[in-house]
Amino acid sequence: MQQEQLDMAIRRFLKEVGITSHRALAEAVGKAEQEGRLSADTPVALTMTLEVPELGLTHQIEGTLDLNTPE
Repeated sequence: MQQEQLDMAIRRFLKEVGITSHRALAEAVGKAEQEGRLSADTPVALTMTLEVPELGLTHQIEGTLDLNTPE
């Protein structure tokens, strides 16, 4: 596979991951706030894991979603 084709395929996948993850996270935060399980001053721990068994790759990113950060 040529490098340019590989880069394009990876970008398409990551774009889909970003869009769908954003949507799922926003819905989950909204639901938790409505149910009283989460407030704006409560940081939310996040973990994103990318697994590619065929390549033996597991890549994990951890972070915190600070809901009280001004925009």
